[in-house]
Amino acid sequence: MRKFLMIAWITLLLSGIVALFWYTDWKYSLPTPVPNDYHAIQTGSPVYLGKKIRSAPGRSIFLHFFNPSCPCSRFNMPYFRGLVKKYGGSVDFAIVVMSSSHYTTREICEKFGLDLPVYFDSSMAKACGVYSTPQAVIIDSADRLYYRGNYNKSRYCADSKTNYAEIALLALLMRHPIRLEDPSALKAYGCSLPNCKK
Repeated sequence: MRKFLMIAWITLLLSGIVALFWYTDWKYSLPTPVPNDYHAIQTGSPVYLGKKIRSAPGRSIFLHFFNPSCPCSRFNMPYFRGLVKKYGGSVDFAIVVMSSSHYTTREICEKFGLDLPVYFDSSMAKACGVYSTPQAVIIDSADRLYYRGNYNKSRYCADSKTNYAEIALLALLMRHPIRLEDPSALKAYGCSLPNCKK
């Protein structure tokens, strides 16, 4: 009888853990609701960030919209770090922190293990049409929106066939039009702004 109760308890515990993982995975696989006051910025539109962004003349910039308290943003960190290491010689990268928490530039750079410009200006999200984190935004050398969307279909960025941000970066660098047939590339997934909650 004691053995039966122990097996039942372990089975119940494992079932609860599996159900929790399934629920969490399902929750983060749903698109982020579009805010009522959302104003979409179309690809090719000029993006005016003024003198907020420091970018080398004639270079495109990749903005990483990030929130330290968003689980999706945290899962995305290694993938973003890989993009910077792979394409940092060709494109300028910057992190835009979308959080009301008080982090310093140094703390954010230490989290990523990268030395990049870090901006704490939420108005940049509106200018780029971003309403969730993490989101990738590529602004071309003519200050036009080239890409705004997801990094990957998988929240762990583990599906190499859906590396949307990298596909967009490669298209930009090769001067080809972006070919993203999957609508998941442009639907926002993750934590909603401004509170970055799912």
